[in-house]
Amino acid sequence: MAAPASLIPELEEVLQHGSAERRARTLQRITSLFLNSADLYNEDHVELFDGVFIRLIDEIETKARAELAHRLAPVSNAPVEAMRRLAKDDDIAVAGPVLEQSPRLAEADLVDIAKTKSQAHLLAISGRTGIAESVTDELIRRGDRQVVRSVADNRAARLSERSFSTLVSQAEEDGILAEKVGTRPDIPPRLFRDLLLKATEVVQQRLIEAAKPETQAEIRRVLARVSHEVGSAKSRDYSAAERVIEALHREGKLNEGALVDFAKLSKYEEMIAALSRLCVVPIDVVDRLMGGERPDPILILCKSAGWEWPTVKALIMARPGNKGASSAGLDTAFSNFERLSPATAQRVMRFWQARPAGINTAR
Repeated sequence: MAAPASLIPELEEVLQHGSAERRARTLQRITSLFLNSADLYNEDHVELFDGVFIRLIDEIETKARAELAHRLAPVSNAPVEAMRRLAKDDDIAVAGPVLEQSPRLAEADLVDIAKTKSQAHLLAISGRTGIAESVTDELIRRGDRQVVRSVADNRAARLSERSFSTLVSQAEEDGILAEKVGTRPDIPPRLFRDLLLKATEVVQQRLIEAAKPETQAEIRRVLARVSHEVGSAKSRDYSAAERVIEALHREGKLNEGALVDFAKLSKYEEMIAALSRLCVVPIDVVDRLMGGERPDPILILCKSAGWEWPTVKALIMARPGNKGASSAGLDTAFSNFERLSPATAQRVMRFWQARPAGINTAR
């Protein structure tokens, strides 16, 4: 390793007395020397170059650092510490190429940068091949819309269930993100179902079109279940209850309070009829929604109407068989109700209002 060693005197002299232009020329010479034989160097040799690069990086201008980053980023055995320094540079022109390509950055390096640097740095990391869950967790936690979409679009990025859950939640207000998340082959089935529930009809159709033929029918079946929450409740006669509700409506007494009273008094038919009238959803749709296994439709109905948790709880407690009325079930329902946005609830409500339960939406 006489070659890099012989550069030390020149390096010392140029660092102490050389101009910025001369330092840049020296850096170019050393970089070329390294690249010309990089595949022949072992780690001890690379470490000698590393020390030289580190000293120069601290003394050269941004343009020269950016050129160095561009040349070294794709090299499989590039000097490790030099690459870390470049990757952590505040200027994305310097850090970008290294963050996008360098195989010398460890998972811990990427996590640290994702926690502390700019959105441009996060975006550069988001396109890397094979990003670990610890990195994508941080990118999704801190990233803006562009970063999050990029992570979702990176099929080689590994995502934790927590990250998928966050993406599904954010997709409520971002149709592009919903499509990117929904077409990932690694999305957990439960979260895919939640995504379908929250997606617009346009996005739902695009997810069907993007799916493999063998999975399209299953997606349609999921959409049908989500839209109607088809339960096993027996058909009920609501004619008498509807007359009671109509009378209350004429008297101006049909409101949230009356609905809660019906629920607490176990007047199930009147409760369903009141929900139908207050939410403007066909009564057979409400009947099937309330009879489903999950309480999600109740959360959506109440959030769309602007009602609070006590009303939600009263309706859950009044369901046939007390479905979802356990302590754990109520806790989960409360958490989901708090996260549910009015915009999402109203979007699903419009879907229910336009589709009587007797119509099969699966095609």
